Amino acid sequence: MGNTPQRRFFGTDGIRGKANTYPMTVETALKLGQAAGILFTRGHHRHRVIIGKDTRLSGYMLEPALTAGFISAGMNVTLAGPLPTPAIAMLTRSLRLDLGVVISASHNPFEDNGIKLFGPDGTKLSDETELEIEALMAQDLTARLAGPEHLGRASRLVDAAGRYIEAAKSSLPRGLRLDGLKIVLDCAHGAAYKVAPAALYELGAEVIALGVHPDGFNINRDAGSTAPRQLCEAVLEHGADIGIALDGDADRVILADETGEIIDGDQILGLIARDMHAQGRLTGPGIVATVMSNLGLERFCAGLGLALHRTKVGDRYVAETMRDLGLNLGGEQSGHVILSDFATTGDGLVAALQVLAVLVRSGQPASKACRVFAPLPQLMRNVRYSGASPLGAPHIKTAIAEASARLGQRGRVLIRPSGTEPLIRVMAEGEDAGLIQQIVSELCAEIAQATANAAE
Repeated sequence: MGNTPQRRFFGTDGIRGKANTYPMTVETALKLGQAAGILFTRGHHRHRVIIGKDTRLSGYMLEPALTAGFISAGMNVTLAGPLPTPAIAMLTRSLRLDLGVVISASHNPFEDNGIKLFGPDGTKLSDETELEIEALMAQDLTARLAGPEHLGRASRLVDAAGRYIEAAKSSLPRGLRLDGLKIVLDCAHGAAYKVAPAALYELGAEVIALGVHPDGFNINRDAGSTAPRQLCEAVLEHGADIGIALDGDADRVILADETGEIIDGDQILGLIARDMHAQGRLTGPGIVATVMSNLGLERFCAGLGLALHRTKVGDRYVAETMRDLGLNLGGEQSGHVILSDFATTGDGLVAALQVLAVLVRSGQPASKACRVFAPLPQLMRNVRYSGASPLGAPHIKTAIAEASARLGQRGRVLIRPSGTEPLIRVMAEGEDAGLIQQIVSELCAEIAQATANAAE
């Protein structure tokens, strides 16, 4: 079996890093635009790419660099400005473009930024295609760039936001409106700060909007789906029916019920699965989630007669498995929910609208409607390491196997390296909270000791 090619730039969700520091530099963006432009120039039509971004200051640096790269490769560039990641995916497909690009580091702080790419069908690029782009970036592309008469042009898509708003609204059942619902909406000062409040307002809701004043620095700062405290407080303060928190690029969502309690991605996925199953809208007898989703969700799905197919962490792996199995619902505990009837990637606004539709039809409060299963106790801790991963050590493998045996059919152990940092993520879940605590503590101690021994 051959060695897996080493990835220099692309991680689990595009290229990501600290802005203006390798690899998230002007040089990388320019080279990426040239390489991706060359790779996706297929056929004799005028090739086009759309570029969207979130609200980070560094977007002003990366956007023109990418634009220059694509233009030099002969592609016309359409600039969409700040828009959610799913909006760019949708526009790539609906406008019949060759490529879509999002400049965003999702839920990360403003210091970071990233670049995600979507193919003509609006789906994230495969590992294989990303490796092809990396191979081109390592080459001298001078001879393959466009001649002076074949350079691309840049233009701005003035109705981009309106197109996405209408597409999101159309995901609600025909004739259903949100009149009478009071909703707190936290946009994390990110890409959805205009489109999400507008969509909910146009559907009839009373909207209390938070996180809608981006300044280039405050994206995700104490706001959005990864910091929902202000959402919960605002729901209680305003007596709202529900709270919705999006992340910086609005491809994930976390909710708060009317009592201010958090509703995570697993509960959202379970609720939508049950609703779609009852209406006969699931395209197969199952849904897709990652290895991080709670065992309670798996048991809940089994009770509905649905299989839960697990993938490694990353919403693009969820999307790939959905396509492979012919399923139209999948997601992550973190709040990525993919409804392929409406979107090709996680869409926080569209997912929230499906939950709101259930609230409207059922007349139930969110605290009742949105808690569809009792989650099993689940605990995750991170262990930082340097040098080689300690997971290859025989005694670590033995410790993991023994921990799994102790839980048996009543739980599970998951140990995995982070895709972005030198961390080992240690997770266990099961019916006995005390045992879970003990197992995670023991495994973390074993891994930390192995790391310390390797450093000596």
